[in-house]
Amino acid sequence: MQQGLAATFPAAVLLVRQKGKTLFHRAYGWIDPEQQQIPVRETTLFDLASLTKLFTAAAFMTLVGTGQTSLEMPVSHIIPEFGGIRPLQQAIDPHTKTPLPIDPKSVGKKINANEVTFWHLLTHTSGLAAWEDLCRRDKSADIPPMPQRVPLAMRRHRLEAFLHSPRFVSPPGEHFLYSDLGFILLGEAIEGLADSSLPEYLSRAIVRPLGIESMTYNPLGHGVPHNQIAPTEFCPWRERRIRGEVHDENASCLGGVAGHAGLFATAEDIAAFGQCFLAGECPILSSDLVKMMIREQVWEGDERRGLGWKLQTPDNSPVGRALGPRSFGHTGFTGTSLWIDPDRELIVVLLTNHVYYGREGEAIKRFRIRLHDTVVAVVDHFPEAVQ
Repeated sequence: MQQGLAATFPAAVLLVRQKGKTLFHRAYGWIDPEQQQIPVRETTLFDLASLTKLFTAAAFMTLVGTGQTSLEMPVSHIIPEFGGIRPLQQAIDPHTKTPLPIDPKSVGKKINANEVTFWHLLTHTSGLAAWEDLCRRDKSADIPPMPQRVPLAMRRHRLEAFLHSPRFVSPPGEHFLYSDLGFILLGEAIEGLADSSLPEYLSRAIVRPLGIESMTYNPLGHGVPHNQIAPTEFCPWRERRIRGEVHDENASCLGGVAGHAGLFATAEDIAAFGQCFLAGECPILSSDLVKMMIREQVWEGDERRGLGWKLQTPDNSPVGRALGPRSFGHTGFTGTSLWIDPDRELIVVLLTNHVYYGREGEAIKRFRIRLHDTVVAVVDHFPEAVQ
């Protein structure tokens, strides 16, 4: 962790839990790395980035558990404007923001969006593009003010532009393509199914039942001080250092609340959530639904997926090969991760603000592997620590 602090991120918290016992929980670095006046604490909130998707997936599955929906239900049954015949289009690279060449086989072809089910969204097989600029596709380049007080009418207008003309790059069910757009859609469907806002439903269905204390969207808007939140990068679009507002641009232009990104939390919050899936049942989901979420649904190339969760693969795992073959987890673009190894009864939560220095991701990728290799080596060498 000290090596990572010196080269990969200015702030981090690591929490390691095994067999229900916290073995390691420590904070590193500074909220203000230039001045070094405000140290990171175990209670510091971090921008979870795509770890948000795990909570969105779990929230949807609670609605499956109550019979309000099903995995096989078409998305258009809840969001009618999403349905219809849609052309296949160019994808957009989520990092460079540039269009990618369209597959010659897709030129001139159309698909039926009514065939997209919630299973497709949860497994990233909907055919939706990975990303597109929701803020500017309506020709509005308004920079969200702090702390993301985007008027509801503007948020809805931006969503409507996406829902009425979603960008498909392949037919539903044909390929795996990790898609922020699919989880934005899932978050909106939860609101329709639950008849409440996404933050309200997450609080009711996930946060309060698990005793999570700190998790929130828009922490500044909920009175959390700057010095309790790890900052992320200087954003050229927003022309400011991102402090207490979501790093992800699409989540930002949607008012900081979305199904794919936007949540802030502590490592303890994430560990409490992970414990549910390690134990196999918890207050939010039945054991059958937990097992379904971490069961293999899709395996294409190096991508093996459950419902919302990424599953361990022999090659190109984001956490290396030391964790067991039944392990599962997720990563977040800001430098966060949650990984669970049921064979070792092990939970590893790493929260960092790697993007403070920019978006080049190779350093955090290498660091995650080294860290998880080290954690496994230590817990395997000292099994008496959890007896």
